[in-house]
Amino acid sequence: LHIAVLASILSLIICWIIRDRHRVGNLNGKHVFITGCDTGLGNSLAKWLDRKGFCVIAACATEKGSQELQCCSSLSLKTVNLNLADSSSIARAVVFVTEQTAGKGLFGFVSNAEGTAPVGPTDWLRIEDFHSVLDVSLLGLIEITLKLLPLLKKAEGRVVNLINAKGLMAFVGGGYSLSKWGMEAFSDTLRIEMRHFGVKVSIVEHGFFKAEEVNSDIIEKYLFKLWNRLTPEIRDSYGEKYLVE
Repeated sequence: LHIAVLASILSLIICWIIRDRHRVGNLNGKHVFITGCDTGLGNSLAKWLDRKGFCVIAACATEKGSQELQCCSSLSLKTVNLNLADSSSIARAVVFVTEQTAGKGLFGFVSNAEGTAPVGPTDWLRIEDFHSVLDVSLLGLIEITLKLLPLLKKAEGRVVNLINAKGLMAFVGGGYSLSKWGMEAFSDTLRIEMRHFGVKVSIVEHGFFKAEEVNSDIIEKYLFKLWNRLTPEIRDSYGEKYLVE
């Protein structure tokens, strides 16, 4: 029995090693579209895949982000401006990706969007505070994924959704955690449905990286902004000590 168990464990280890050593070959002409490439993880990933030889299409929210990324990348890397809260911007980006892939389909789509603020106690918030996060980090990502599915199906590509694991802990009110849980559910459903077409859907639950910039000043600024607009009744029910702590 012990020998059988050891043999099983050894077989699993060998399978894992073989699987993890497998690499995609013939990268020429394989297009990967990445959102959120101005800074942070999306920016680093775009540069890394570009160096590997993929045809990278990087979506940036600002012209400055696009220019800085192009300056330190190869000529094959293309950028496109994208505002995930704007359906027209999403449509234009999809047209650009379609043109760049030139009928080959999309080998990979990496979604990476971090709409964080405002966060705070739930009864400090208004519905528009939820929209400001969910329209980018959930609904915007869902919308662009839906529009890219024909290209992904054509290439039997893959979807990789980067989800910050800290968003899966419900420690504060607002749309941040809602968006992360929503993307988990959307990804799990899409994975089952797209298997029929040979499209793979993965989730990468990551933590903090050196490339990430966590600006506590912005979070604090929003907290004070939320506090200052509260009604006297709600403010008194919490007290100044609650805000400070």
